[in-house]
Amino acid sequence: MEVQAITRYARMSPKKMREVVCTIQGRKAPEAVEYLALIPRKSARLIAKTLKSAIANAENNANLSADNLIVKSARIDMGPVLKRFKAAARGSAAPRRKKMSHICIVLSDGNDNN
Repeated sequence: MEVQAITRYARMSPKKMREVVCTIQGRKAPEAVEYLALIPRKSARLIAKTLKSAIANAENNANLSADNLIVKSARIDMGPVLKRFKAAARGSAAPRRKKMSHICIVLSDGNDNN
């Protein structure tokens, strides 16, 4: 059985988040949480929060044990972009693109009952 958790509109660029999320795919869920706790990046904290939410969904909604769960897929999608301007030299303006991400983590217990 599969369960998922989604965090939308995380204020971090997808490129920075994908570097971290690639490292947890295929790992056991408790191992992935411990692994993310050791990474000193903001993206690791956001991904860990979403992973813990997916584990809680599995335990409470699907009656699955957290020890048997595997991170089947972890995906970072592009969210909306806030377009801002910052003052630059000689009275001009420099654009700033503040990107957002959507985090989607799917956990599986390894049994394919589909």
